[in-house]
Amino acid sequence: MRAALKAAGKTGSDIHVYPQAQHGFHADYRPSYSEADARDGWARLLAHFKAHGVA
Repeated sequence: MRAALKAAGKTGSDIHVYPQAQHGFHADYRPSYSEADARDGWARLLAHFKAHGVA
């Protein structure tokens, strides 16, 4: 995916992998919830929105 974005000239994207996180790690009602990863992911999302004039 990173290679495809680079080849397409897309520079505003960021892919971050949470190696220990399971599917649904952001859903606090699931056993797979990971508070630290969810907080980091949410902060990254808000920062991306702010940087690109969405928020």
